[in-house]
Amino acid sequence: MTDKRNFFEDVYAVVRLIPPGRVTSYGAIASYLGSKGSARMVGWALIASPPHSQIPAHRVVNRVGMLTGSQHFDAPNAMQDRLEQEGVKVKDNQVVEFSKLFWDPGRELL
Repeated sequence: MTDKRNFFEDVYAVVRLIPPGRVTSYGAIASYLGSKGSARMVGWALIASPPHSQIPAHRVVNRVGMLTGSQHFDAPNAMQDRLEQEGVKVKDNQVVEFSKLFWDPGRELL
C-alpha cells in the first residue's frame, strides 16, 4: 500500500490530467489509483494541496455531480465560477449534464 504522501501526489497527478470543461468524481480517482472506497481520502488530498499549486480541484465533484468541495475554495462560489468559466453549467450546486461531462480516469488513462 502506498503511504499517504505518495497517494496525495498520485491524486494531484490525476487531477492535473482532467481536461478543462470536464469533471470527475472523488471515487473515480480513488478507483483508478487502486484504492476503491477511498473517495474521502481523495478529498483530503485536494484540501491539503499546496496553495497556488495549479491543481484544478474544481473539476472534482461527488458521484452525482454535486459541488461538495466548494466550501474549501477561497470564495463561496469559486468552484462554480471556475467550472462555468470552462463551459460547465451548474444549477443548484450540481453539474448539469454530469454524465455527459464525466471524465473517467479508468477509461481515459489506459
